[in-house]
Amino acid sequence: MDSDVDTAPPPSVRRDGGRALPRRGDAADRTRTAVRITSLALIAGLPVALLGAVAFALGPELTAGLDRPAVAAWRTVFTAIVIQGVPFLLLGTLVSAAISAFVPAWVFTRVLPRNPALAVPVAGAAGAVLPGCECASVPVASSLMRRGVTPAAALAFLLSAPAINPIVLMATYVAFPGDPWMVAARLLASLLTSVAMGWLWIRLGREEWLRLPKGPAGHAPGANRLEEFRLSLQHDFLHAGGFLVVGAAAAATFNVAVPHSVLRLFSDSLWLSLPALGLLAVVLAVCSEADAFVAASLTGFSPTARLAFMVVGPMVDLKLIALQSGTFGRAFALRFSAATWVMAVLSSGLVGWWLL
Repeated sequence: MDSDVDTAPPPSVRRDGGRALPRRGDAADRTRTAVRITSLALIAGLPVALLGAVAFALGPELTAGLDRPAVAAWRTVFTAIVIQGVPFLLLGTLVSAAISAFVPAWVFTRVLPRNPALAVPVAGAAGAVLPGCECASVPVASSLMRRGVTPAAALAFLLSAPAINPIVLMATYVAFPGDPWMVAARLLASLLTSVAMGWLWIRLGREEWLRLPKGPAGHAPGANRLEEFRLSLQHDFLHAGGFLVVGAAAAATFNVAVPHSVLRLFSDSLWLSLPALGLLAVVLAVCSEADAFVAASLTGFSPTARLAFMVVGPMVDLKLIALQSGTFGRAFALRFSAATWVMAVLSSGLVGWWLL
């Protein structure tokens, strides 16, 4: 009886004396893999070799340069900011990952009033008890909208959660020892900004500006919560830690490299120092758990200007604009970020004038 199954060996393999000969494609694949690995090793090793050669040739000059007062001052400021900020960054990402992995989105919806005007201040105040960095606030706000929360309340929470949570306020107290008014000023200015932006969206926002997020509203069925926690912690800490290092380096460079005459031009004027540090916060994009230490290092500026740095940073920076563009659409992100920046600077000036 004939069989439909072809029992002949594949054309790329033939039998010679009972021994299977390798296919030509296997050898070619192995050659390409070896070439690729060698190329990657050369690409990765070449910069290291060049740096080693430069360090060997210019060793004495580099050592002498590192001992210069300006470099020593830069190294001191950079190390102090990183060492002070890392513990709070780790604590914040631990809590943020726990919320992301173990707290369902419906928990937030049940505590919010149905009236949008009343839901906005409640959502803004909820940020004071739910720690999380600004990177985590965007997906949380997206999840709230998918669960039916009014966009104005979700946006108020998006702004307040990374700015007024207990870890951020604790870090601010440590960064500004003996100055509890700075902590109070940050809390009030940030809460004022978030609530005002929520109400402003109710009054002037348009549905066509906001691309409502799509996707699952909660945890995937049967998902491993511990694995979600690990992945969220790993992503948030590495991502935010990189921005902390960059922000610390930029702040140290700013303190050492900017001439005092230029610094006085901005620091002596309230109307110039506030927007200057507000723009600096947008560019540096330091995580909210560590930005207080960067602000504390900017000693040439007034307390109110440094308050503006801490209020603007968790609400408007380059990475947040990119995250909001990808989640809610570019039209929304540009309008919302610009309005939030103006509101944060004005709130900082008002609260700083009153308390600081």
